[in-house]
Amino acid sequence: MTIVVRIDASRPEAAKIKEAASILKHGGLVVFPTETVYGLGANLLDKDAVKRVYGIKRRPPGKPLTVHVADIKAVTKMAGRIPVKAARLIKRYWPGPLTLILKDKRGRKTGFRMPDNKIALKLIKAAGVPVVAPSANISGNKPPACAKEVLRDLDGMIEVVIDGGRTKIGVESTVVDMSGRRPVILREGAVAGPEICEVADG
Repeated sequence: MTIVVRIDASRPEAAKIKEAASILKHGGLVVFPTETVYGLGANLLDKDAVKRVYGIKRRPPGKPLTVHVADIKAVTKMAGRIPVKAARLIKRYWPGPLTLILKDKRGRKTGFRMPDNKIALKLIKAAGVPVVAPSANISGNKPPACAKEVLRDLDGMIEVVIDGGRTKIGVESTVVDMSGRRPVILREGAVAGPEICEVADG
């Protein structure tokens, strides 16, 4: 049975965050709110947890998952030096609804996002592990903007849903590939593509 935990979005209760973070760290799946939509959180270092995410969402196996971070250090730890144009976008839009694709230290493309939500940031920091969090819905269905919508798709399939109220934006993040010389918009979302290119160029 999926447990629903209500957490104050403006003042997240530390004890509730700590308990959910422990479940996440040790392989459980925890859905949490961001400013865009609710995300299906899993520990990237736990292969079984990540496999469950793909299975539950019915997500194509070749489609990568975005790492959600609580600070820039988490990005540099995985990707090394951040390119100048990507750094400009980070300065302007993070925390916020922008996912950046960068090359990690092994040369693989990896998506990173810092959500603009107190619950999400505190949960990620408390977990102390890389957290992947695609939208908390079955692929092809509408991404959820509240806990009730999460449960329509995922009730009984995950350990915890953190109910932090309705999300501010309700639209998924814009995804930009910054692994090359120029920004490439992979998904239009909450931030307009032309604006992103202008900011990246300085």
